Amino acid sequence: MPTRTIEKIELPVVSPGTHRELKAIRYGTSGNRPKAYLQTALHADEIPGMLVMHHLDRLLRKADETGNVCGEIVLVPAANPIGLGQYIHGHMSGRFDLNSGVNFNRDYSDVTDAVAKRIQNELSDDTAQNVASIRKAIVAVVDELPTPDEASFVRKTLLGLAGDADICLDLHCDGEAVLHIYLGTPLWPEATDLSAQLGSKATLLADVSGGNPFDEAVGGVWWALQERFPGSPIPPACLSATVELRGGRDISHGQAAKDADNLFKFLVRRDLISGDAGLLPDLLAPATPLEGVDPVKAPSAGVVVYLKKPGDTIEAGEAVAEIIDPVSDSIDNSAVVLRSRVSGILYAHRLDRFTRPGQTLCRIAGAKALPDRMSGNLLSD
Repeated sequence: MPTRTIEKIELPVVSPGTHRELKAIRYGTSGNRPKAYLQTALHADEIPGMLVMHHLDRLLRKADETGNVCGEIVLVPAANPIGLGQYIHGHMSGRFDLNSGVNFNRDYSDVTDAVAKRIQNELSDDTAQNVASIRKAIVAVVDELPTPDEASFVRKTLLGLAGDADICLDLHCDGEAVLHIYLGTPLWPEATDLSAQLGSKATLLADVSGGNPFDEAVGGVWWALQERFPGSPIPPACLSATVELRGGRDISHGQAAKDADNLFKFLVRRDLISGDAGLLPDLLAPATPLEGVDPVKAPSAGVVVYLKKPGDTIEAGEAVAEIIDPVSDSIDNSAVVLRSRVSGILYAHRLDRFTRPGQTLCRIAGAKALPDRMSGNLLSD
């Protein structure tokens, strides 16, 4: 018997005559294990994931109709109704909350302290019991979070849907990029199957990347508790990751269907769906520390000319871009050459081709931490 249901969660009314809601698509039976949670468009103007989710829902519906959904699967195909409604002069502005100026993928609640208080007298030598206790505590703590405004209500709701999941995938995209993944360091190498199945060209690891984005708010509590209670077995029981689906303009039915198929096969491998996922593809690139990324920044304003494209292998010292000052008095000396400090994969470009000083133009995944890259401050808005 098919299990697919749709839940519509009303957001608080913030202006007379307006109404917004979050839609959650559910498969399987609530409480079944494992549980997978997938969402997209948390940055509302990042569109590729919406089409991927459309194709994934079709695949899951077929699996559900044949009784092949084994665990619990929750899809949120548009995680940010607030950002979807933010238009300025005809252009969507879905990355930052226009009311507060805060990035929609920052400032999620860190529930570690509250969860620790609830479970400190319940921990034992039984790993499974500890995991169950922690999941129960996470759900209870999130349920008590305050929601003084619409954005905090959305944050709480998303955390509530994902907090007790075994797998949590937050689908995003970059400006111009190859597919890449952000993961908590404790999840590697067990998460190799995710990077390999999706064809990730760069997998970037950090314990704390900064700003408490959604994936770390969901998954990071596990290794934070592990550090706090070293005498009790607490595994990183939620594979929580941010998946960057290439660039914002990389949208087609063919590509989205392929990505959806890879996500579906990953869920098969993780026992959410019965079936044969086939041979696991080769891992395209080893995981590297987020502290090893060189965010090549513009020292001056001007027109950006990229000399390398996403996916290229770069050597340290190699020129990756130029900035041309269009009003320079010297034609011959108007170009500023930008060079990589690391050897690795150039995985993302900024979409805009005009820059101001201090803007990050491209990112290159190096294998070793850079001295100026500090844990806890690795992500920019």
